[in-house]
Amino acid sequence: MTADKPALRSASNGCFVCGPGNPIGLGVTFFMDDAVCRGEFVPGPEHMGYDQVTHGGIVFSLLDDVMANWIWLQGEQCFTARADIRYRAELRIGTPVRLEGRCVKRKGRLAQMSGEVVRIADDFVIAQASASFMIVPPDGELS
Repeated sequence: MTADKPALRSASNGCFVCGPGNPIGLGVTFFMDDAVCRGEFVPGPEHMGYDQVTHGGIVFSLLDDVMANWIWLQGEQCFTARADIRYRAELRIGTPVRLEGRCVKRKGRLAQMSGEVVRIADDFVIAQASASFMIVPPDGELS
């Protein structure tokens, strides 16, 4: 993490993944590292789907948020328009992972993003996603 990371805007304080005001949230802090949005997470027993494995919905939530936060940390709001995920392995409870989000292409209000959940111990990609995000115009009108 860098000391000069932008402060979270109040509109995101309740976010399940990164909102500091969400008492049951995942508590991930995102920051930009050159052109990559990064964060870290260690799933606990409360994130379990079955037999010491993190629920796939939690894994997807992490991916969705690391991609969206790439845009958010550029000073823009967005929402997920479409997403595809590939689970390559299970994420065992207690396994530290690194989250990475990148912008693949930007055209007008549409951003094509990619994200990865990477096991820190050996750099193995647990899951990866690609998604399209719609950028909310400054006036907030989505006509």
